[in-house]
Amino acid sequence: MLQLPAKKNVLLLAALMVSGGGNAEETLPDAVKNFSEQQDIKILKKIDAPGGAPAWLGQYQDMGVTLFLTPDGKHVVSGYLYDEKGKNLSEAYFRKEIYAPMGREMWKKLNAAHPLKEGADAAPRKVFVFADPFCPYCKAFWAEAQPWVKAGKVQLNTLLVAFLNPNSGRNASAILNAKDPVSAWKEYELSGGKKLPKPDAAATRETVEILQKHQALMDSLGGNATPAIYYLNEENELQQVMGLPNEKQLVEMFGPKP
Repeated sequence: MLQLPAKKNVLLLAALMVSGGGNAEETLPDAVKNFSEQQDIKILKKIDAPGGAPAWLGQYQDMGVTLFLTPDGKHVVSGYLYDEKGKNLSEAYFRKEIYAPMGREMWKKLNAAHPLKEGADAAPRKVFVFADPFCPYCKAFWAEAQPWVKAGKVQLNTLLVAFLNPNSGRNASAILNAKDPVSAWKEYELSGGKKLPKPDAAATRETVEILQKHQALMDSLGGNATPAIYYLNEENELQQVMGLPNEKQLVEMFGPKP
């Protein structure tokens, strides 16, 4: 499961918490309240944890945490809950209550961006990739994706960024300013980066803003290298692949090879 980058925020504790059943409210025990405030943990909800110990689901920055109250009501245990077989039970709470909602919001942001679209909107799968014009692995990924795109199985959405080379911004701007940016990007990739539309004397403000927005979005998603690839798995959970995917990862994101 994708774990998203931490951002330092002080998260204030709500005075009343909704119980696991959602029908009654109760005051948070002092031990849990004080600990969560001191550690900057936002309590999300009370959970019905196995074993009978009162438990709460919390969020520290962008990570999940489970808190358990001891029988005397004066001590708190923070960590993961495991069953007798060693299975991490806390992770299921994190995925459902924290990571899945965060992933859905980030997927909305990706869809609200203005990528270079290859493939139909009706394609059963969508994949977003942040790519730098000078990234050789981006070119390799683009080439590997083409059978699925041409078969109508995948819509490939490329978000250009510029940080690998001093000329990355110039090349990205030339592609985005082309009469047909998608075709310009295809020709650029097919030529191994040699065929580039003639750039304007200077990048337009709009183009610069697009590249800045793409970089900011990539940063917010935890992307620190290209290609930075994002897609939804079968459970509609946001997945991240950094760098050139292997064959197994390609099938996971694209489906069986056509």
